Amino acid sequence: MDQPKGNWIKLNQNGSGPGARSSHAIAIVGQKVYVFGGEFTPRVPVDNDIHVFDLQDLTWSVATVTGDVPPPRIGVGMAAVGGTIYVFGGRDGTHKELNELYSFDTFSNKWTLLSSGDAGPPHRSYHSIAADHGRVYVFGGCGVAGRLNDLWAFDVVEKVWIKFPGPGEACKGRGGLGLAVVEGKIWVVYGFSGEETDDVHCFDLADEKWAQVDTKGEKPSPRSVFSSVVIGKYIFIYGGEVDPSDQGHLGAGKFSGEVYALDTHNLVWKKCADTGDNHPGPRGWCAFSAGQLHGKEGLLVYGGNSPSNDRLDDIFFLIPCLDVNEK
Repeated sequence: MDQPKGNWIKLNQNGSGPGARSSHAIAIVGQKVYVFGGEFTPRVPVDNDIHVFDLQDLTWSVATVTGDVPPPRIGVGMAAVGGTIYVFGGRDGTHKELNELYSFDTFSNKWTLLSSGDAGPPHRSYHSIAADHGRVYVFGGCGVAGRLNDLWAFDVVEKVWIKFPGPGEACKGRGGLGLAVVEGKIWVVYGFSGEETDDVHCFDLADEKWAQVDTKGEKPSPRSVFSSVVIGKYIFIYGGEVDPSDQGHLGAGKFSGEVYALDTHNLVWKKCADTGDNHPGPRGWCAFSAGQLHGKEGLLVYGGNSPSNDRLDDIFFLIPCLDVNEK
């Protein structure tokens, strides 16, 4: 059977941007990409600016912000609900894990500290974050005493944290995983648990039960720190680390440049063949988000780390390789 096709577009950049970095995060609101956190030198946070990239004129700017501005950090999680971006956790320049939750209002450019200390999830970095219309979900990451496998949600209306039942030993604590919300279910895809993993787990929000998912098809090899996005019933993943470096976070492991899609209805993986000359190549530790370009929904990827351990500063947009409206 022929592989479904995918199309990468490399975006031009005008103005002074954030530069090369990895372990950062982005969120897209409307036609603007908001960038926060990251490192150029391993383990050294670059800055705490909010950099903004306009998808219409492809121009960078730096937001003039007010309020409770977060200190610089890496391994941070970020997701948007409406016009508000939520930023959770990360690791500071002293290698301390963090657990503050901030909101950033994209209309007023104001930061607000929403929770810290014992009010929410324990301290962590390199966790994963996802959102639906009313909640921001956090799973896993590197905690103070090891990798975590807990699931939390922040209710953006009630302004309270909710802790859900854990998945048990079947889903080992991990960082750099894919986290997705699809049709009332939370999906945990792959990640690093001391080794690269290839398991998939699903939490049903209605009955609050976990299940390990047996997937079929052209299954991706074990990996972590990949880019992912939900479009329709599909979870798309791109790239990631498939073999960690002997130097840990100081080095570059072996990276993938492949794109796969998981059909969450029939639990089948499909590998997407690239079309065009603008493939971003192997990389991991990127910032990524769902977005729209020229009216088409897809995956936006910014920066990351390369096989040569050089941080990257390019921006790519992936147009889905499948009919996302297919039932």
